[in-house]
Amino acid sequence: MKREQELARLQRFYQGEMGDHLTYAGLASRVRDPALRGLLERTAATERRHADFWAGRIRALGGALPPVRPPRLRLAMIALLLWFFPPRLVIGALELGETGAARDYFTLWREPDLDEAVRRRLHDIILDELEHEASFRREAEGAGLANVRDFILGMNDGLVEILGAVTGLSAAYPGNPVVVGVSGLIVGIAGALSMGIGAFISVRSQRQVNEASRRQMEILFAVAPERARQRFRERLAETGLPEAVGTALAERLGADADSIGRLLIPPVTENEWRSAFFTGLAYLFGVIFPVLPYFLAEQSLAALAGSVLLAGLALATVGALVSVLSGLPPRTKILEMTLSGFAAAGLAYLFGRLMQAWFGVGS
Repeated sequence: MKREQELARLQRFYQGEMGDHLTYAGLASRVRDPALRGLLERTAATERRHADFWAGRIRALGGALPPVRPPRLRLAMIALLLWFFPPRLVIGALELGETGAARDYFTLWREPDLDEAVRRRLHDIILDELEHEASFRREAEGAGLANVRDFILGMNDGLVEILGAVTGLSAAYPGNPVVVGVSGLIVGIAGALSMGIGAFISVRSQRQVNEASRRQMEILFAVAPERARQRFRERLAETGLPEAVGTALAERLGADADSIGRLLIPPVTENEWRSAFFTGLAYLFGVIFPVLPYFLAEQSLAALAGSVLLAGLALATVGALVSVLSGLPPRTKILEMTLSGFAAAGLAYLFGRLMQAWFGVGS
């Protein structure tokens, strides 16, 4: 790799680690829980050590350290979230950013011409990043992060689907916005019920399947323990683990049916009632933005402009929150979410015009 390209990559790593260091240090000053504050302070110190390592590599190549700007926007948005959500929930969501850092470093670690001393240090850095991810995930699981994800996904579905519906109906009924609004509301309520019921059935069904499989495993262990261990070895082999390692692990666990059962059949920790509630409520919340203008405007096309504006702002807000929590570039995530929503709306509008011309509906 050319020196300029290597320097650019190292400078990017340095800026990322310094940005994370400043983020975690800033969050630590806002958290009252001593255990959580300690986790953030330790993570900030680790990220600073990583940044110092990349700084040394940059200087060794004769490069200059790039400027590091405090992540004021990220900290401000996280501080805003802390007003509405428990700190463990918000901080637990930061695991996504740690996953991205570990993936980038792993790509570098696999390069065949990498200096061995650097490879060994990079090995430790990757382990640190994965440990941060695991720590944040434990905080997230304890605070119910799955329900926040349910809410974000449900709200996004409600926004995109109902924006598409009212856009298509606006083309078919350009002079009757109330019909469009009521129709969109009916579709939205039905969609919220469907999403909530679907989430409930999905989580409960997975729990029931796992419980049935676990009972079968208990019977198998009682009747033929060697057959159960063989099934465990086969499952490990399916993951790509070498056969010798799988055999050794199965022998080490021996007759510990409970441990083998948990490894083969992970428990479902999500609550189906709570998942259904958050998913359905979020979908219904997303419906409000594209539907509301149709009860205020006199023409469907005027209401459509307001609908697109409100839905676009809501999609951009959700995209910004996701980017803040995951460490992704805000512009990329906001464009991704808004463009996908507007693309669905545009196709729905064309379909609505086709239906209007074909069946002669409208006012």
